[in-house]
Amino acid sequence: MIQGYASWTGTRTTLDALRVARWRLLLSPDTLRTSKMANRDIRPQWTDGSPAPYALDNGAWGCFQQERDFNVNAFRWAITRLGSGADWIVIPDIVEGGLESLRFSESWLHELLPVPSVLLLAVQDGMAPSDVEHLVSPSIGIFLGGSTEWKLDTMRDWGALAAKNNAYFHVGRVNSMRRIYRCQLAGAHSFDGTSVTKYPCTITRLNNARKQLALWERI
Repeated sequence: MIQGYASWTGTRTTLDALRVARWRLLLSPDTLRTSKMANRDIRPQWTDGSPAPYALDNGAWGCFQQERDFNVNAFRWAITRLGSGADWIVIPDIVEGGLESLRFSESWLHELLPVPSVLLLAVQDGMAPSDVEHLVSPSIGIFLGGSTEWKLDTMRDWGALAAKNNAYFHVGRVNSMRRIYRCQLAGAHSFDGTSVTKYPCTITRLNNARKQLALWERI
C-alpha cells in the first residue's frame, strides 16, 4: 500500500486519526521549532505515547512561501535531533531553482551521507532524469516537487528512473484521491500533503484511495 505522510499537527484528535489509519508524519524544521517538541529531548509520539514514524523535510518550501532565505541552522538542528530516526530526509534544495537547485543539493551530500537515513533529492522544473541519474540509488531517492503542471507531466518519468535504480520515490503536495491514484500508477512509494492536517475529515476519503489501490494490486 502506498504510504501517506501528513504534516505535523499538535491536534490530538488528528494525531489519533493518523495513527489509526497508519499514516506517518512529515516533519520540517519550521514546524518543529514552534511545536512542543522544540524544548523536549524526545522523538515524535502519538497521543498514546507510542513512537510516531516520521520523515524529515528540509524546510525550504516553508521559507519560500514566507519569502525568507533557507534556514541552514534550523535544518542542521533538526538533523542533529531527528535525522537518524527518519524514514528519509529531503536534501536541501532551491524551490523553482532548476539546475542551480541540483548543484546546491549536491553540495550537501558530504554532510548528509553519513546520516543513517535514506536521502531524497528534490527534483523540480528545469531538471530532467538525465541530470540526476548519476546520483539516484538505493541510498538517494527522488522527492518530486516542482509546479503542479510539471509534476503531473513528468511523474511517470521520475518513477521510471527510481525503479531503474532501485530508489525510493516520493511525491510532494498530494491532497486528492485522483493524485494518489496517479502517484500509484507512477510507482511512487509514498506521498505527502497538508489536507489531512488542515481538514481532518478528509482522512477517510484519502485513506480509502490507498486501500482501493492496495486491493487492486492483489487482484
